[in-house]
Amino acid sequence: MGFIRKCPECGSINLTYDEHRGEVICNDCGLVIEEKMVDSGQDLSGKFDKSEKKGRGGAPISMQKFDKGLTTNVGEISDIYKLEPGQTRKFLRLKKWQERVSTSIERNLRLAMAELRVVASYLNLPNVVKDEASRIYNYVLQRGLVRGRSMESVIAACLYAACRSYNIPRTLDEMATASDVERKEIGRTYRFIIRKLGITVKQSSPKDYISRFSSVLKLSPKTQNDALKVLKQAEASELTSGRGPAGIAAAALYVAALMNDEKKTQREVADIAGITEVTIRNRYKELIDKLKLEDKLKIKELEEKTKKKKK
Repeated sequence: MGFIRKCPECGSINLTYDEHRGEVICNDCGLVIEEKMVDSGQDLSGKFDKSEKKGRGGAPISMQKFDKGLTTNVGEISDIYKLEPGQTRKFLRLKKWQERVSTSIERNLRLAMAELRVVASYLNLPNVVKDEASRIYNYVLQRGLVRGRSMESVIAACLYAACRSYNIPRTLDEMATASDVERKEIGRTYRFIIRKLGITVKQSSPKDYISRFSSVLKLSPKTQNDALKVLKQAEASELTSGRGPAGIAAAALYVAALMNDEKKTQREVADIAGITEVTIRNRYKELIDKLKLEDKLKIKELEEKTKKKKK
């Protein structure tokens, strides 16, 4: 290796070479005989897990960036103008050529990933959903399936597919509001994507919406549990088949709120669920008639009247 074979302090030949630190150490007296700057091919940026593995420094690779965070740019405009006057023109020309040599896919991804982050942030979606949506969009773009469709509608459809994959319920109306694209267009693009890519998506269940709707409506845990019981009875009676899960969930919450004397208007529940008051009324009537819940509601009304008389 070309380093000293004998310790100048104690004369020992029992030496050790440390590859990571680039040092020659005497095992007998501990003297550091020689120091070298050695690149072992890995930056010691800290332990990332219990298996003593080391990782390179820098930002992690992310599907949410058009280049996965690995491309080197010439520089931002603010940085270039800090250079000397003679070099500014040179670097502006280099930056222009960097834009010109980038492919159409790279330019599309740069705009699409920015749009994806905006829509996902508006909907408060977790990072895992954003990564999945980015991965789906990459597949769609590489196969040329975005032609003839707006980028916004494809992004919304990819996010909707990712939400369905991870059982994070978001309605098409919420996607339409966040992306400023028509609901029908998002649904049409979503069906096209899952058919072309062969993605298998589980049907969303009304139960998935209960916790989020009840949280926004500030309903008690008991009301939430009662709504789940109503949904269980509705599934047993086959009332949920062929109906929108958000509408059934909203109607079950409305019924449960009445049963627990937490009165919410149909307009409040409809706005949270992204449906109309007519849908709430229709689903409410179906649940009351088929599950025979009218008796429970009448008992509640009698109890309330009795309490008022006692007061």
